[in-house]
Amino acid sequence: MRLIEKPYCPVLGLPFAHDPGEGMVSPQAIAQPPVFDRLRSVALHEGVARHLVHDLKYRDRVDLAPMMAGWMVRAASLEVAEADAILAVPLHRMRMFRRMFNQSAELARHVARQSGKPFLAEALVRRKRTQQQVGLTANQRSLNVRGAFEVPEGRADLIFGKRLVLIDDVYTTGATVSAATTALKKAGAADVTVLTFARALAGPI
Repeated sequence: MRLIEKPYCPVLGLPFAHDPGEGMVSPQAIAQPPVFDRLRSVALHEGVARHLVHDLKYRDRVDLAPMMAGWMVRAASLEVAEADAILAVPLHRMRMFRRMFNQSAELARHVARQSGKPFLAEALVRRKRTQQQVGLTANQRSLNVRGAFEVPEGRADLIFGKRLVLIDDVYTTGATVSAATTALKKAGAADVTVLTFARALAGPI
């Protein structure tokens, strides 16, 4: 498994080919600053990491979630320690009904349990039923999930002014977590760290 370790971009978590020095960010983070505050991931989405994600997501291997969550807590130890709460990217209720579980929520639940942080299972919902992101271009992915998430009425107090860690299984283009973060920031979240088990990457910076 190709773990993502320092040196990496402090904003996008992209591994650098060499250490550019303290505080240096990637060209991608400068050109297109994300709506979330930072991204952290355990490993590149290939080989063993890819198999683990697919086993959890498509083969119902929920028994893998505690181990994967442990790696995630280590990959973002500072951000998790400073967080007020943990959230997961939610599924639409129709997809949840068909799949019976949300792999991101499974990871988030174990990250919360292992770190001693509260898991806000119902503070973020997917109000729009979107098509699968697999096979879509980056622009199509962004349009697909635009406005898909919201913080329900009566839940904003759980989000307002809080430092949050938002969990997903894989970071590809960032469209889904960006749409989710937008909803959290709209509800007054002070800081959002996106934490995934794996991330797609063309190559080192």
